[in-house]
Amino acid sequence: MKYTNVTNIKYFVITGFPGLSPEYYEAVSFLLLLVFLAIVIGNGFVLVVIICERSLHKPTYLIFFHLAMSDIVFGTVTLPEIIARYWWNDMISSFTACFAQMYFVHSLGAIHSLLLMMMALDRFVAIWFPFRYPLLFTNRTISIACSLCWVLTFIRMMGIVLHASTLPYCNLNTIMHCYCDHISITRLGCGENVAYVKNVALANAMVTLLVPLTFIIFSYLSVIIAVLRMSVTERRHKVLSTCAPQLFITCLYYVPRCFVYLANNLGLHFSLVAHIIIAMMYSLIPTVVNPIIYCFKTKDIKKALMQRLKNRKINTGIK
Repeated sequence: MKYTNVTNIKYFVITGFPGLSPEYYEAVSFLLLLVFLAIVIGNGFVLVVIICERSLHKPTYLIFFHLAMSDIVFGTVTLPEIIARYWWNDMISSFTACFAQMYFVHSLGAIHSLLLMMMALDRFVAIWFPFRYPLLFTNRTISIACSLCWVLTFIRMMGIVLHASTLPYCNLNTIMHCYCDHISITRLGCGENVAYVKNVALANAMVTLLVPLTFIIFSYLSVIIAVLRMSVTERRHKVLSTCAPQLFITCLYYVPRCFVYLANNLGLHFSLVAHIIIAMMYSLIPTVVNPIIYCFKTKDIKKALMQRLKNRKINTGIK
């Protein structure tokens, strides 16, 4: 079949939150700016702590490092544009810029999902095969695995974005969201291939989310079974305290997404505003909360921070 591209539009209009009164624009932009600063400063702090503290140069914390880095990039890709929309009423995004944002939004989501799977695998091997763990999980192997997560996902998502770009975009150019994503963009496409492009993207999204999620559930169930078999209370508490932060991070990422997916398939439809708010919440809340979990719920990081504070107090007292 011969394909003819009849795209007429040159830019997209980002609406943000539909129906929001102009009197709230400054408040919303200021709130989003605070969220952006919290993401950058919080996750940046985690990166600096892991880099500077030699005791944290371990496989588990290398995964944390990549998670924090992906959170910073995601916040940088999505928030400045919506802040500008409400602060300076800048609603225009060029055709190329919108597709670039879609590419990074979905790539970073897939990378985050793979990193969470690696985190679950790390705990699974550490608890079920503790003697083989030092051989299988080294800094080098984890660095290579994390790098592959980034590189292979960026390559794979390029195909999804290029596939969407083959659609003709005729007249509609208003994106009812706070940023460009695949659903919002392809909804504006015209022609007979729109449904096919959407189905390919949906299949890719399900594989990206459900394959890692299946392994994560299996991994943590195995960990729970292993913990229940332990007879020493102190050891059981240690294992749970190690896994709890990682399990909480995983739940923050997956539970809202699964809820929205199941609700849509069960016929529970939300208003457009509610859908956008929920999407923003499950996209941004984990990126804000993760640094708190890393620093205050992870024993080694908390210990390293406390030791740094004690050393600083001692040095100040000596001076």
